[in-house]
Amino acid sequence: MAQPSGHAANPWTDEDVARHWDRVASIYVDSNSDVQDAHDQRFEWSVPELNLFNGCRVLNISSRDCGAHSHLVKLCPTVQVTHAEISQGLIDVARTLHPDACIRKIDGYDRLPFEDGSFDRVLTLETLEHVSSPTGFLAELRRVAAPGARMVLSCPPASCELSYRVFTALFGGHGEGPHRFPSSWEVKSLLADTGWNLVRHEGTVLIPCGPRTLRRWGENLIKRSQNSWISELGIRQFFVCDRKN
Repeated sequence: MAQPSGHAANPWTDEDVARHWDRVASIYVDSNSDVQDAHDQRFEWSVPELNLFNGCRVLNISSRDCGAHSHLVKLCPTVQVTHAEISQGLIDVARTLHPDACIRKIDGYDRLPFEDGSFDRVLTLETLEHVSSPTGFLAELRRVAAPGARMVLSCPPASCELSYRVFTALFGGHGEGPHRFPSSWEVKSLLADTGWNLVRHEGTVLIPCGPRTLRRWGENLIKRSQNSWISELGIRQFFVCDRKN
């Protein structure tokens, strides 16, 4: 799919991304347990924003270890969730943890194996920064979304690149593999170009680790500082969107 002017493709392939997650699949869950509160915050914030309803068809991409599954079915037991993941290694982990989950293997982020209008809701957490073609990915999500569908997307902002490298050097973990953290401005531009109407944007997780009191202080500060440079320092930026008809 052609890229609009100003939104070039990234210099890696989706297959490169799959290989990274395959390599770290065996340590993925344990690595996230070291920062469990910050990791689970993505589900606690995003799932209520989906506005689920009985029988709602949800696409969760990338599903990784299917960590979102229990949050989705707890909030709406009749929800129909399809988890989509590019890494076979992570799919194997997810099927052990969530044997009841419906998981589909995908080969590329801009060529999804679903019919047009298949989903009422799309959840895509920490995926946009990895895809080889951000425009192609978001356009493909619009294709498989039903008219009026809602999408909740999250990704780290460009300002987090240095802190990510420092954290990885000090504490290790599963790493991010091929990635480029986009600025919030770039994400908003990509959404507009691919047929998504932005409803809400919020920066979160100003202090991802440390004493709980300090982390709570950071969240109170960033909540009061939306639409400022402080908000852009939050390591997880959420974007709530509706599909343009």
